[in-house]
Order: sequence, then structure tokens, then C-alpha cells
Amino acid sequence: MAEKEKKFVRVAPFECAWSEDLMFREAGRGCVAFEASARNDVTVVFRENVGSQHYHYKRDNSPHYTVILGSHRNRRFKIEVDGKTAVDEVGMALCSSSAFQSYWISIYDGLISVGQGRYPFQNLVFQWLDTNPNRSVRYVGLSSWDKHVGYRNVSVLPLTQHPISLWKQVDWSEHKGEEDDEELGEECSDYEKWGLENFLESEELSDVYFIVGEDEKRVPAHRVILGICGNFSFCSSSGVIRLRDVEYLVLHSLLQYVYTGHTQAAESELGSLMALALQFEVLPLVKQCQEMMDRFKSNKKLFNSGKNVELSYPSSRPHSTVFPFGLPVNMQKLKQLPITGEHSDVKINIDGNDSAAQAHKIIFSLWSIPFAKMFTNGMTETKSLEICLKDVSPEAFSYMVNFMYSGEINMEDGPNSGNLLLQLLLLADQFGITLLHQECCKLLLEWLSEDSICPILQAVSMIPSCKLIEETSKRNFATHFDYCTTASMDFILLDDTTFSHIIQHPDLTVTSEERVLNAILMWCMEAKKLLGWEAVDELMNPLTPEVNFSDRLHLLNDLLPFVRFALLPRALLKKLKMSNLSKRIPILGNLVTEALNHTEMGLTNIGTDKRFQHRRSSFKELQHISDGDSNGVMYFAGTSYGEHQWVNPVIAKRIFITASSPISRYTDPKVLVSRTFQGTSFAGPRIEDGHNCSWWMVDIGEDHQLMCNYYTLRQDGSRAYMRSWKLQGSVDGNSWTDLRAHDNDQTICKPGQFASWPITGPNALLPFRYFRFVLTGPTTGASNPWNFSICFLELYGYFR
Repeated sequence: MAEKEKKFVRVAPFECAWSEDLMFREAGRGCVAFEASARNDVTVVFRENVGSQHYHYKRDNSPHYTVILGSHRNRRFKIEVDGKTAVDEVGMALCSSSAFQSYWISIYDGLISVGQGRYPFQNLVFQWLDTNPNRSVRYVGLSSWDKHVGYRNVSVLPLTQHPISLWKQVDWSEHKGEEDDEELGEECSDYEKWGLENFLESEELSDVYFIVGEDEKRVPAHRVILGICGNFSFCSSSGVIRLRDVEYLVLHSLLQYVYTGHTQAAESELGSLMALALQFEVLPLVKQCQEMMDRFKSNKKLFNSGKNVELSYPSSRPHSTVFPFGLPVNMQKLKQLPITGEHSDVKINIDGNDSAAQAHKIIFSLWSIPFAKMFTNGMTETKSLEICLKDVSPEAFSYMVNFMYSGEINMEDGPNSGNLLLQLLLLADQFGITLLHQECCKLLLEWLSEDSICPILQAVSMIPSCKLIEETSKRNFATHFDYCTTASMDFILLDDTTFSHIIQHPDLTVTSEERVLNAILMWCMEAKKLLGWEAVDELMNPLTPEVNFSDRLHLLNDLLPFVRFALLPRALLKKLKMSNLSKRIPILGNLVTEALNHTEMGLTNIGTDKRFQHRRSSFKELQHISDGDSNGVMYFAGTSYGEHQWVNPVIAKRIFITASSPISRYTDPKVLVSRTFQGTSFAGPRIEDGHNCSWWMVDIGEDHQLMCNYYTLRQDGSRAYMRSWKLQGSVDGNSWTDLRAHDNDQTICKPGQFASWPITGPNALLPFRYFRFVLTGPTTGASNPWNFSICFLELYGYFR
């Protein structure tokens, strides 16, 4: 039995603790943070519905995820999907029975991330992507195996967008081609070990030498690295620095600190090391040597210990091993190098571009193994002072160079920023710059929208390491299918595999199967403009299918079976059957005939055939018939979405309405969705951005969305008629999209009048949660021209 005491939960063996509070705000997306104490098997279950106290994941037949910390007697880490082991790793995220340890687990559309520590989204331990994600999991269960498990300080956090701090690129090996397995694997392994330390006292790319000690030992180094870590400006033109009075071990400690960020020195050498660091102005090392010597002076026992002293540069990114992080680098000097060209040893030209980048072979080699091989394996570029790159965007290359010298992408938002980011991603992939690749992926996920999906899909579909972005983009396309196949013709450029995956996607959301048919026909004929099937049908009269569909004709046989023709109205099916399309494309004719038989004969033996089933996430059409009818969203919400008799949805807390002025007798949200006339009802003005602004805002609920294509307003009993206003939609209540703008609209001209307007264009196919009616100009009212005087509103369209 689970015993609860404040924030502490003790779960008995083979039991599970559930709570309505332990629930993700959005299905399939959330994070749970907690502390746990156990000998083994800290077990966290994620499922669609709350389980019972005696629930156990081994007996659960419904879809679920199970994350087990300390499985197999605290030796293994496991993730199970529907009771089957998907991940089984040794010695990771283990338990402690002597003290509580902090963990967090997040799920984002099948991407499961596990971390340790008090702060969620930090200290990532493991990450795994379910290629067939369960996006319905919502409730969190705290379970056990054969020992008691203690949980405390359990909290559930929202993931409204992909948490950037969790990002870790999906493993290449899961997606790469067989012929490149060995080469890619070796290169990835090399990159993980690659860093400036590989060039410590190495002849590779060296251009300066220290002559040290009485025996004049020759120690190679690199001007540019020394220059950004200290002041070596006195170097002679011959590239030789003589240090006759310095011992090699002292110089080695200095260079090791510069090239790796840490070093060791004997206590007796600290003074000499500090003096050398001071001579070359490696100031972080000077400071650390001084601090260590002061400690020895205050504690003579430390001084007599005889141990080597550890000196490490305090990194701003302690978990990053990538240049220049973790090294005593002056970032201002480093960022200036591409501009000044100081110590440059190679010019990189872009074919067809006049300007050249004054670069440094060692810095390019630190970021990119392909560049490192180019500069060190005896190729022409190894000895050349100038190289030329072909088929490279000059602007994207400039951003890549800046990233190499700063570790950041400093790209401002602009009309071309999305396209530029895609070109930068392709460059990062081409030259194997892993961190740049990851940063581009992060920004692409932030930039991802209905308007950018198609360009992103075109760019990433052939890059194996972008699988997560590709799958996220396909899902977004599928859930906004109507908009993505109507707002622009970019989807025509998608390759056949990508388009087919979208058509078959389990989350495909459409207002009508007719839109699926239209999209397939347009894609197969590579249409230049928006066409419906009837327009395509007209083209079939003078032209043959081979001419209309050309190279994609054969793909109709693969794609058309995914249209659920049986869900189309019978009148439309009959029209289709008589069309040229059905007569000249055999598979279309057969599918339409089959659907007609189904609808006319009422066939019921359809089993699990998806062609006869409604899509899981389809919208319900709420169609405007007449002003003040009972067909809109407000009325539907008042019936608990068709479950019982109507009650005011604001009172029932199904709909939430706010106004620009405080609630009062004449600014009453429940009036706007009531079924009775109100003589005085208005939203008063407020000052926003220095201007008068009056508005009513509707929230249809966090679990609902509407693609609005019609709306109705009713004037109250006053003569303050609105003339200029907007209807806007929003997903989050902060960023707004105009759905329809009215300028000097004279429609309403008497008290109590109803009026309705359609919403057309691509934005009518975007689903929103929030809707706002905003006055953009004064009304005809003489005394209070900025009072927005309406006593009724209703919205129509496709609702879910």
C-alpha cells in the first residue's frame, strides 16, 4: 500500500501510486522531476489513463512507457514500451538506498530523456527516440518491483515547446547506410576524442618553435593558439622563441594548460611556472599559481606533501569539450581573427565570390575532421596557402566561419534567415561540424512552422542525422495538412517517400477526405497552382493521364488507396464516378466504386480496414446556417460538446471570455454566449502601446482548437456601430494572426442587429485556441466611440 505523508510517497513492492495531479498538461509531452530512495527498481510509468493502486506495468496491456532506474539488482537502466524492452544499458542512472537522489524524466513526442540532479533539463544521462511514438501518454505512476521505493518532491512540468537544453542529436548509427557504417563509425569515434590537445607539442600545422633549456630542446607550437591565450607578440619572424633559462617541464606545463585547459606541476615548479605565464601574459594561469602558492604559505603541511599540483581553467561550459570552451582563450581576440587575418595561414575562396576568408588551418581542423584531413594528409591543400570551395553558399560559409571563431550562431531574424539556416545546416553536415549541426537543428525546431515545414523537409530528408527534425516536420505537416497543401505549392517539391509518409501518417488531420484527394492529384501532376479534383478532371478531357501526370503517374497507384473515399458524401462519390478521372485512371474508378457500394449497401463487415474508419484526430464541422443559429462553437460547448442540454458555457467553464475593460454589470462575459438579448453590453477602451484599444477575447479551452471559417456578431441596444475591427486567432494568447480585417464596414446599422462574415484564405485552415475581436477605429457612438458594443458572438468552422 502506498503511504503518503505530505510530499513523501512510499510505494510497497509490486504496487503503484497515482494522482490526478501527476499529469502532463499536453498529451505526449511533459517532464516529471522527483527524488527517490531505493535498493533497486525506481520505476516510473507513463500511460494515457490513471491506473489503480495494485496496477503493475508487467500486467498492463494498454500502450505505455516504463522507465526503470536500477533494474537487475541496481545494475542496469531500462526503458520498456508496452511491456517490451527497448533500452537496456549497464551501470547507468542507478539507485541509492542510503539517501534520496534527484532525477528527471521528460517525454516529447517519443523522445525520452533521463537526467540526474535537482534541476530538470540539466545533467542529461540518457536519451532515446521511439520511432513509433505513443503521443497519448499523460499520467505518471510511481511504481516499484520487489522492494519498497520512497519518492518525494514529485512535480510535473510542462513542455510547451521542445526544451533546447535537452537536445542531443539522435545517434547516426540508427539511420546510416550500410556501405558507410565503418567509415562513419570511425569518424564519429575520432570526433569524440578530437580536440586541441591532439596538437599539443605536435609538428602538425605548427608554425613556431620554442628552443628550451641548455640542451636546446625543440618544442613545436602554433602562433594563433598562443596569440589568443596570451601575448607572444615578440616572436621573431623566423618563428623561434628561445628560453634558455627555462626547464622543459615548466614549458610543458604552460603549453599543456594552453592546449587542454589543465595541467600538473610540482610544488617546487610553481614559481617558475607563474613567472613564465606572467612573461607570456597567460593571466588565468598566473592567477591560479598565485592562489596555490598563497595556500601553501598559509598551510606548511600542504607544502611538504610532495604531490603534484592540479591546475584547471574554470570553464563557463563545464560539460563542453569542444574548442574554444574549457581553454584559457581570450574570446575577443579569437572573434577578431577572421576580420584581422592575424596569423592566417590559408585563404579560403568560394567559387564565384570575390572575397576570401583569411583562416587558420588549426582552428578549422579543430572543428572539422574533413578539414583536418585536408590540411594534414598530404593532399594539395596541405601545402597550399589558398584553396577554393565549390557549390557553397558564400553567406552560409561566412556564418560557418564566424561560428568556428565564436562557438555561436549570431543570425538575426529576417525574410531569408530560414533559408540561410538550412544552407548552414547542409554545410555543417558536409564538413562534419557536429556542434554547428546541433545548433542549427535547435534553431530549426524553434523556427518550424506551417510555412517552413516544406523547405525544412526538402533539406533534411537526405541527412541521416536529422531524423528527429524530419519526423517532427512530417508530424506537423500531417496535423496541419489542409493549410500546408493550400497556403503554398511548396509541398509539390517533396520527394515521393516523404509525401507518402505524410499521407500515411497516423496523425493526419483533415477537414475532408476530398482535400487528401486534391493534394495527391496536385502532387502527382506537379501542379504550378492550386487545383481541386474537378479542375484536374477538366484537364483529362483534352490530355491523357501520361501527359498530365508524367513521371509520377505510377505513384497514383500507391497513394490513392490512402484516401478514405467511403467518408465522402454519396453525392460527391457519384460525381467522381462519372468523372474523366475515374474513367481514365482505373485505380481511382475502382476505389470510388468500392466506396459507393459501402455507402449504398451499408456494409458493416469492415474489420480494421482504415479506409472505412474516421481518422482519429479529424475535426468536427460546425457550419454556419443562419444568424443566431445553434450550430456554432459557443452553443456546442454549452451542450458539453453534444452530451446534454444547453447551459451557458461561460458559467459551465467550457468557454472563457475576457475584455479590455474590467468585468462589470455591462461588461459581462456570460452575456456574449447567452441566448437572450442584452440592451447594454460593451468592452471599454484601454491604452495599449500609446493607443486606444477595445477587445473581446474568447478562449475555447486548452484541449480544443478551431479552424474558423465564419463568425457572427450582434449589436447591443446602442447606436455605437462598429466600423473598423479585426478578428484574430492565437495558439498561446500572446502571438496573434489576423483572420479577417474590416475597414469602414457599414454592415451593422441598427440596434440589436445580427451580422455574419466568412473567413477565407489560408489562415482559415489554421487551428487556434484563442480568438480576439479588436476595434481598430472608433465606432459611430458620439459619447464613447471606443466602446466595443456587442451582446452576442458565435464562431464556426472545424472544431476539435
